[in-house]
Amino acid sequence: MLILIIGMALPQLVSAQQQVTLKEALTYALQNNTNVRKSKLDIERGRYKVEEVRAQALPQLTGNAGLTYNPIIGQLVANFGGETQAIKLGQNWNSSAGIQLSQQLFNQQVFTGLQAARSSEEYYNLTSQLTEEQIIEMVANNYYMVLVSRQQLNVIDTNIKNVGVVEKIVSNQYKNGLARKIDVDRISVNITNLTTQREQTLNSITQLENQLKFSMGMPVTTAIVLPKTELTAVSSLPQFSEAIEFGNRTEVKILDTQDKLLSLQRKAYVAEYYPSLALTGNYTYSSQSDSFDFLKSNAAAIGYGASAVGLTLRVPIFNGFLTRSKIRQADVDIKKAQEDRKESLNSLNLAYENAKIQLRNNLNTITSQRKNADLAQEIYKSTQNNYNNGLASLTDLLDTENSLTQAQNSYTQALLNYKIAEIQLIKSNGNIKSLVQ
Repeated sequence: MLILIIGMALPQLVSAQQQVTLKEALTYALQNNTNVRKSKLDIERGRYKVEEVRAQALPQLTGNAGLTYNPIIGQLVANFGGETQAIKLGQNWNSSAGIQLSQQLFNQQVFTGLQAARSSEEYYNLTSQLTEEQIIEMVANNYYMVLVSRQQLNVIDTNIKNVGVVEKIVSNQYKNGLARKIDVDRISVNITNLTTQREQTLNSITQLENQLKFSMGMPVTTAIVLPKTELTAVSSLPQFSEAIEFGNRTEVKILDTQDKLLSLQRKAYVAEYYPSLALTGNYTYSSQSDSFDFLKSNAAAIGYGASAVGLTLRVPIFNGFLTRSKIRQADVDIKKAQEDRKESLNSLNLAYENAKIQLRNNLNTITSQRKNADLAQEIYKSTQNNYNNGLASLTDLLDTENSLTQAQNSYTQALLNYKIAEIQLIKSNGNIKSLVQ
């Protein structure tokens, strides 16, 4: 089981904990996320739907049995050679058992429905794949957000340590009459603010980790720790394609399948104009008796069988233009799907172009913020040295400490923005699953 560390107060425990890399987090999510598992069930349901439609094209066999008691039996009066006679029509007890068979020989609606069911199965497979890609994107984004928050916590811890050193110096100076009480109070306020900021960051990390575990399909009480090496410096841009084909994108494949389903739906409506032909057959065995005794030998009992084989032709003639209305509605749905397709392709292209712009901008920001953070570090060390030698004021030291914190956090945030844009670019290329490989 994975083990959780919430803060940085237990470094001796971290070394014993199993770290979760990005690849491991994504692999776990693909196996345990609820939406992914539900999409797999949709695939299974799609297979059963194909079997349901296929059943309509297979022979239909039914059996039946019946028992009837006639308290009063009807009679037929007839004249035989000038003599009128009454003939009883049947017996008091009648029983029958039979079997009926029906087989579609030609029914375009059934055949088209079978094609649509197969396309539906393909649709469920693609939607499952799209769900996996969306989960990969979401988990990767959450993963990097946790890493950035942890790096921000490291910055706060370093600042608390640096200010603590200054606090000791100022306290000693105050005891020796070389510093003012207000200087000690300012340092104390600064430490309190940093401590409060640290608590808030710890709470934010806990919430982000819980969100990460939730997106992975992992119980939020499970312990995890992420390796720091996952969020590394960036020095160059990935290779961009001037023109990209979106045919391999799952979203486009789903659109293709939806177009196919709409066309098949229209074809099924048109098929309502076609005649249908079915083979039918039946066999029935009947027995009649004047008493409830069909199993024992009874001279009065009469049993006989009957069977028939035939063809049933159904020809639609007029249904009040119902079929025509369905076809026209299907035509409208197809036109709407074509408009949706144009918009979706444009949206995919927009996401790709934006991802390229964001990567370029974020790389420039990373480069400038890294230099800015290094410069702020040098300024802080120099100001701290000058303060120790009485050449700089406490205000200058605190200002440079705040500037260093802002520069370090800005650099970390730039790394996060770059990683998120990188994920978008990988997704735009249709290679989001490469993060798991």
